[in-house]
Amino acid sequence: MSIPPFVVNSARLGWHWQWQQLMNGLAPADALGNYQRPESQHQNAILPDKKSLLNRSKEQFPRLIIGRSCPWAHRTWLVYVLRNLQSSLTLLQAKADHKAGRWQLDPPWMGCDSLLSVYKLCGTPPSHRATVPALIDPGKLNTLRPKFLGNESTQLIELLNQWPTNSQAPDLAPKALRDKIKKWELLLQATVNDGVYRCGFARNQTAYEKACNELFNSLKIVEDELSHKGPWLCGNDLTLADIRLFPTLIRWEMIYMPLFGCSQQPLWTFPKIWEWRQKFLNLPEVLNTCDSFGWRQDYFGALFPLRPSSIVPNGPNLFSMVNATVPQLQ
Repeated sequence: MSIPPFVVNSARLGWHWQWQQLMNGLAPADALGNYQRPESQHQNAILPDKKSLLNRSKEQFPRLIIGRSCPWAHRTWLVYVLRNLQSSLTLLQAKADHKAGRWQLDPPWMGCDSLLSVYKLCGTPPSHRATVPALIDPGKLNTLRPKFLGNESTQLIELLNQWPTNSQAPDLAPKALRDKIKKWELLLQATVNDGVYRCGFARNQTAYEKACNELFNSLKIVEDELSHKGPWLCGNDLTLADIRLFPTLIRWEMIYMPLFGCSQQPLWTFPKIWEWRQKFLNLPEVLNTCDSFGWRQDYFGALFPLRPSSIVPNGPNLFSMVNATVPQLQ
């Protein structure tokens, strides 16, 4: 028995209205339907005294709280492993609770079983969102309150690049390259890092097309730069510019193509970007920061308005991508 057209149309209109309400709560947009990321509420990241950090006991190390699926937190995790910061900073991984819509801590830390509880313990305003990454200094064990050091990823990766360590650590933002790193930051943040979300959270076709075109135009700029001045975005040295781009592009086939509609071109049609991504993925400890199964579980599990069925699709295994070559067009 076929469904009458008026029932189909009524259901379509009803679902679209409900979808708009859900999206308004999930991802704010302007009057034209373009997604607009909320500004970070903590704008001044704080670096504790470097000398004191190296003289602390492990229990007093600051904590870098991350979430496996968050690309912004992934940036900070990458700086943590590439600069070997384990000697003065402890990594703490929060888990996404899709039903409660929050980050959980299991086991609890400082009596807190959620990231929100940690924020409250630090005395942050109740209106501030509890997001990862977050950098927290527990201080001395007998102090009343831990100190909130920051949660804005761009600031935190710059701060972690100055973080003291007992190991030989690379400088990911050398003075001679800072202007170029800043240039990449301005391009990538708006059109690539945020661009994939602007595609996925667009409210209408026009907003989606605008975001999609800007995204792929920027990828063409990256491809051209790598073709002439690689192997890294700023030439011969790995920098924070590469670290800002990698978390987005390593999630491409798993998340952003199937869920956010970033499907105008496969990434392998940018051969220099493909090679750059392989080179980055093969850096020491980087693969251990990537969890393709977990990413799919968290994105497809949490973003209900984009995937109402809650079906988590299969995707490529990152281990098979380590030595993958660029496919050849037939």
